[in-house]
Amino acid sequence: MRKKTFAAATLLAAASLTLSACGSGADSDKPVTVVSEDTAQQAATVLDKPFEKPDLVLTDTQGKKYDFREQTAGRPTLVYFGYTHCPDVCPLTMNNIAVAKKQLSQAEQDKLRVVFVSTDPERDTPAALGKWLKGIDPQIVGLTGDFDTIQAGARTLGISIDPPAKDKNGKIVSTHGTQVVAFSPKSDAGYVLYGEDATVDDYTKDLPKLVKGENP
Repeated sequence: MRKKTFAAATLLAAASLTLSACGSGADSDKPVTVVSEDTAQQAATVLDKPFEKPDLVLTDTQGKKYDFREQTAGRPTLVYFGYTHCPDVCPLTMNNIAVAKKQLSQAEQDKLRVVFVSTDPERDTPAALGKWLKGIDPQIVGLTGDFDTIQAGARTLGISIDPPAKDKNGKIVSTHGTQVVAFSPKSDAGYVLYGEDATVDDYTKDLPKLVKGENP
């Protein structure tokens, strides 16, 4: 398993550079996603100073209030910020996690919380988000709500999110960080980070340890 330990302050600077302009309509010879050099070289980044779990109170796919800290307390949790209209990085990341999750025992799957937070809440209504996630894994928790609240929550994890905007082709795109943050069931702290290069095999190898709160 490829892994590297970073100081949280260093990681914050690196992570903020990891942005994905999903569906940007960029030229075919240019990468859709720009990844900072440091975070692109390993799948699992173990933090020596974990992130505090963000104080996010949003709306789930059933239209109900969802307190992220409260609902995931004491549970192994993976969180990703993205949007349903993304044609590449977001569905790939969520599908990779979903496929790996199925390799866990049923008891382990029931413990794990995978949370997808929309970076395009105006279009990602609870119903739209629920329909999209149902095709990937109905157990994934989908959250939407006030953009400023989402942006602030992501920022505490070193993840940058820009307001959705039209590209040169008039297409609405969301530019956002592509990291997946894993929170320990022991401390509720975000102690492992994955870049978009993480594969199904990476998650398959790591999830059994993450469920236990161990380092991958």
